[in-house]
Amino acid sequence: MAGIDASKVSRWDGDGREHVVHVRRTGARRTLTCDTCGWHQATQFLPWLKAAEHLAEAHRATVDPAGRERP
Repeated sequence: MAGIDASKVSRWDGDGREHVVHVRRTGARRTLTCDTCGWHQATQFLPWLKAAEHLAEAHRATVDPAGRERP
């Protein structure tokens, strides 16, 4: 059974623009890459939380496509 090697975190900003950070797995490490600004970071723990934090801080994108909004 093959594992998932990539996923993404999407959020929308106040102007309705979508911002995406891709999370790619290589062994125990994850690499985060932002489609909007090219920011990237290697991390081992909490990659999806770090991706969401980047979107909120750098792009003010906090509206979750699943219908949950971050405070």
